[in-house]
Amino acid sequence: MSLSVLSLLPAGTWTIDPAHTTVGFSVRHLMVSKVRGEFADVSGAITVAADGTPSVTAEIGVNSITTGNDQRDAHVRSADFFDAETFPKAVFVSTSVAADGDDYVVRGDFTLKGVTRPVDLALEFNGVNPGMGHGQVAGFEARTVINRRDFGIDIDMPLETGGTVVGDKITLTLDIEAVFQS
Repeated sequence: MSLSVLSLLPAGTWTIDPAHTTVGFSVRHLMVSKVRGEFADVSGAITVAADGTPSVTAEIGVNSITTGNDQRDAHVRSADFFDAETFPKAVFVSTSVAADGDDYVVRGDFTLKGVTRPVDLALEFNGVNPGMGHGQVAGFEARTVINRRDFGIDIDMPLETGGTVVGDKITLTLDIEAVFQS
């Protein structure tokens, strides 16, 4: 598969549909299990240029984190982690899209807690559907792993037996549905 498969996306803007998009994460907890969560506040767009070149912009409201534990969510919003009061949004802006076998790599700049770093997303294009009377929709799945310390989230919570309460590697998973606008 080449970038030509993405030619199924007509030129124009595809708006990320937050009602049908999930941005999830997982992180090692107590060195033996994983905590998983999601962000409910997601927005952005995929723009396809006239020559078929796609680009992506996305924002995540970090205050919208939910892990199923209100106390933990409040702590993650605090200055120890996201400092959501000062840095309310995480932002991704693509710099390139390249074929990778049957899938793609979307390279871009990811900003979290005021720190911007390059990130590669492994992307699977799930196709286009005529939709249900509200315009065409396109589906994507993406995944990346970041190190929280690279983004200034460097709280240490050591365990007496070694290791830490919270791991450094964060796996981000995105299931995206976008609606064609123009």
